[in-house]
Amino acid sequence: MKKVLVVYYSQTGQLENVLKSFTSKLADEEIKVDMRPIKPKLKYPFPWPFYTFFDEFPEAVQLDGCEIEDLEELEEDYDLIILGYTVWYMAPSIPVTAFMQSVQAKQIFKNKPVVTVVACRDMWVLAQEKMKNMIDTVDARLIDHVALTDQSGSVLSLVTLPMWMFTGDKKFFSALPQAGITQENIDNCVRFGERLNSSLKEDKEKNTDAMLTNLGAVSVNAKLIATEKIANRSFQIWTQLIKWSGKKYSVGRKITITIYFVFLVLLLLTIVPLNILSRKILNIFQKEKLEAMEAKYELPSGK
Repeated sequence: MKKVLVVYYSQTGQLENVLKSFTSKLADEEIKVDMRPIKPKLKYPFPWPFYTFFDEFPEAVQLDGCEIEDLEELEEDYDLIILGYTVWYMAPSIPVTAFMQSVQAKQIFKNKPVVTVVACRDMWVLAQEKMKNMIDTVDARLIDHVALTDQSGSVLSLVTLPMWMFTGDKKFFSALPQAGITQENIDNCVRFGERLNSSLKEDKEKNTDAMLTNLGAVSVNAKLIATEKIANRSFQIWTQLIKWSGKKYSVGRKITITIYFVFLVLLLLTIVPLNILSRKILNIFQKEKLEAMEAKYELPSGK
């Protein structure tokens, strides 16, 4: 019997639903699937209180994990590991980062093929690059990647996603699309499990080739990569400023977070539209470069 471990952290429940759909046609009499959520010792709230949400910013950016509980009732050995995560500030969520830095992860992942599954707003490329480094650190090998993104699109999700995070209401604005991944896209994840089911029975996980090719597992918008890199550099600066302001949840941090929030709003109203316009013009002359970037970051599974 083949054994598959699914490890994930799902704060809102959306990623968990994605993984349940993903694995619904994976498990059968020949393939056993163990789903194990990562559990922080101090539970993160949902919906997020405003300052708590932003107070996690520096730790997420600097890949500082939190205290987590060990995964329990595991098999001694697995044939494949599916790792599900969401993106916090251009990085894997703090609980997932904590798990990947743990002794247990080094034991479980060593020499194992890994499929990563990300569910987020739209910009996940840099987070996946950081995840690749974590996978290398635990001596595992990334064999496939699946990325699901918000139905609202890059611009509208700047409004709909935060309101979901702060209120718990996916449809806070009736005139705008619902925040999150469409139910249709979640349901269609069953195709990945079906492919893995047949691939595992043919021992394809033992090879270096991707198993989820030609299934629409990943679609990179190269036009967003430059925006990700700019945002990531800005995050590094503000991370230092917030940390210098005091300990977590201190008054000093709240003051700096307030300034940062005002900065973000002004940025979204001024610089971001100008950046979008200028890049649309520049991208006309960079078609081949953008296509090459998309092909690079869509590996290993590709469109």
